[in-house]
Order: sequence, then structure tokens, then C-alpha cells
Amino acid sequence: MCILFKSMGRLLAILVLLAAAGRALALELPLSADSHVVGENTVLVANYEDTFVKIARAYDLGFQELVQANPGVDPWIPGKGTKIILPTRFVLPQAPRRGIVINLPELRLYYFPDGDSGRVITHPISIGRMEWRTPLGLTEVYSKIKNPTWYPPQSIRDEHAAQNRPLEAVVPPGPDNPLGKHAMRLALPGYLIHGTNMPAGVGMRVTHGCIRMFPEDIESLYNDVPVGTPVRIVNQPIKLGQSGADFYLEAHPLLDEKLQGDEVSIMTELTRAYIAATEEGLGNGFDWKMAERVVLNARGIPEVISSGGLL
Repeated sequence: MCILFKSMGRLLAILVLLAAAGRALALELPLSADSHVVGENTVLVANYEDTFVKIARAYDLGFQELVQANPGVDPWIPGKGTKIILPTRFVLPQAPRRGIVINLPELRLYYFPDGDSGRVITHPISIGRMEWRTPLGLTEVYSKIKNPTWYPPQSIRDEHAAQNRPLEAVVPPGPDNPLGKHAMRLALPGYLIHGTNMPAGVGMRVTHGCIRMFPEDIESLYNDVPVGTPVRIVNQPIKLGQSGADFYLEAHPLLDEKLQGDEVSIMTELTRAYIAATEEGLGNGFDWKMAERVVLNARGIPEVISSGGLL
């Protein structure tokens, strides 16, 4: 733990998680034009009844990012007194700071409110499974629906039937509707950003291609985001950014699960990210050996990789 503190170049606050997790705490972070890193990591001390599912919901984090940030900790029984890193510091994706940016490997959404360059709002998400990939590209919010009715496509109904879980052609609003109480339809036909009736699955690859959010997160986003807002969906498992004199790297597992753990593919992504960063005028003091260690661990935590930084 002390090594992690040094690599961050700052002390981490220690929080105590109360037994009642409650609603997620929205991550609304100050943003400056000359910085690519936002937020601060914190550490909490778990109670005996805590799980990563409960902690994720309380702190607006995804299940999988808690697992990545805390290797060796049992996500179902962390244990009373266990210190758990809350990965609430982020390198921003390389994308225009406008509208919604969704980084699929990170399982996270960023919202840059129009006309307010001083803040960014970010939430964990679920995305499509390997056989139901969430598409990449630029689209927009086409419409918004409260208490949506779900019309599952035949492919999903066939999948349910094969599992002896027959699905009706029309699922009305209510507790059995997997879209939850709020949905934003994208200009990509068939794809939505929506809530859920199974919040424990947020922060995992469990959907049929749509973007799933905690109920309280999608409600907030639904109220804030106007129709026509651009939505940019990107694939950036490795993010690089400058904050002050330090150069940071944040690494996540590759989106293609077949390539996860393949060192050649990981290093190819690192090279691609480095080239993109240098084209933006970043990368002074970049240390390749330090960068390699961070990307191979892929803990989803921004770490200093400029010369003189400590890991």
C-alpha cells in the first residue's frame, strides 16, 4: 500500500464505509483546460458485511474496476478492516470534451455539460458481452423515454428460449423491465443508454450491446442531457495524460477478451496511445519501462510514468 501512495505522489484519504451503503455518490469533478487527469483516489476501511457490489453502488463505481484496483482482495468477503482503494481518479479519454464520451474498456461514461468547461460528470456502466458488442463511433441522443416499454428483438427472445426463460414480445414498464425507469435512445438503431432492474451488474460486460447504468445515475443524466447531445463511443484501454509536471498512464484490460494477457497486443496498444499523446504535444519524460509495468498490471489507476516517478 505504501508503494501505491508513493506512485500517486500524494497521500490518499482514508474513509470508513458505513454499514448502510445507500445511493451512489455522483462523481462530479473539477476540470481545468490544461490537465488531463481529474479526481483523487481514496481508501476506505471495510466493515465485515461489505462486498464490492455494495461498495460500488455507494461510491458510483463499477464492480470490475474495484476488482482491478484491489488485486488479492476477495470481492465478496473483503473482511472487516481491509483497506480498499476506490479508483476515483481518472485520465480523461482522448476525445473532444463535449457531450458524452463512453470508453468501453474502462466501463465508464463521461459527460461534459455544454457551456460548462469547468467540470466533468462520470459514471460506471455495463456494456455488451463479446457476442453482443457495443458499437464504436460518433452518434447522438435521439430521444428520451420515461418508463420505457421494451420490445426485445427476436435474437434475444431466441436466446432466452434456449435457456428455458421465455420472453414476451413486449415487456411493459415495471420491476421486470430491464431498461429501468429511464432510457435515452441513440441515433444508432437499436441502442440505448438506460437504467436497470439489476444494479448489481453495473460495471460488467453483461448487456446485449446497450449501455446500462445505476438507476440514480441514468435519472440524473436523463434530466441533464438534452436531445441532440453528441455521444462518442471509443476503445481506449490505455490512456495517457499530463497533470502539472507529471505524465500519467491508466491501463485497463483490452476490449477483445481473446487478446487479454497477450503482451504483444498490449504493447501495441501502448505504442498507439503514446503516438496519439505525442501528436497532442504530450509525453515529456515518458519512461517506457515504467509504462510497461503499468500496462501489464492493468489496474485501472492513473500512475506516474515520467522520469523520476516511483512505482
